[in-house]
Amino acid sequence: MTSTVPALGTRMAEGSALQGVLLDMDGTLVDTEGFWWDAEVEVFASLGHALDEAWRDVVVGGPMTRSAGFLIEATGADITVAELSVLLNNGFEDRISRSLPLMPGAAGLLAELAAHGVPMALVSASHRRIIDRVLGSIGAHHFELTVAGDEVARTKPHPDPYLLAARGLGVDPGRCAVIEDTATGVASAEAAGCRVVAVPSVAPIPAVAGRTVVPSLEHVNLPFLQGLMTH
Repeated sequence: MTSTVPALGTRMAEGSALQGVLLDMDGTLVDTEGFWWDAEVEVFASLGHALDEAWRDVVVGGPMTRSAGFLIEATGADITVAELSVLLNNGFEDRISRSLPLMPGAAGLLAELAAHGVPMALVSASHRRIIDRVLGSIGAHHFELTVAGDEVARTKPHPDPYLLAARGLGVDPGRCAVIEDTATGVASAEAAGCRVVAVPSVAPIPAVAGRTVVPSLEHVNLPFLQGLMTH
């Protein structure tokens, strides 16, 4: 599967100023943030290094190159970022092949948005090979567009992935609701000018002006997202 971009145009969800919903994947729709950390711990153990639990908050939600680079520098492991990225993706893919739990409320939210014709895009820092595996479980048909971390020059926390997704859907970023679980993803979406709903998965995310924080996707539905556009 490739991240094809539909023809540009003006899109509007019926009866609302909400034009699109852009969703993160790991830790937002699927309960996988712990899988990444477990894969990192396993790979570095095989290299003879133990990871400090405090580093978990540093690497969560970030692009592979940043996480890999940080861990190599922190441990002094004799491995390149490219080599480590392959090992981490292999370890993660092995884990999701055995279990891929959805986050509470994820299936219901996707079904509701799809039933009302709200354009959706999946925007992830994960690589394309990982996204395509996960899409088999969460339903590729829900998304008109998917953006992978290895398909943009600058991934999260830069605004580029969300700007690309909005442009691909033919919508105004300022009329898009973004659902994210990490500070890195929130920074990316806010830099793109989107309205953000944070559902923290690993580290706390403070509520500030223009950002809504909820404990789970069970608190999010279409009227809730439409209401963000009026604030």
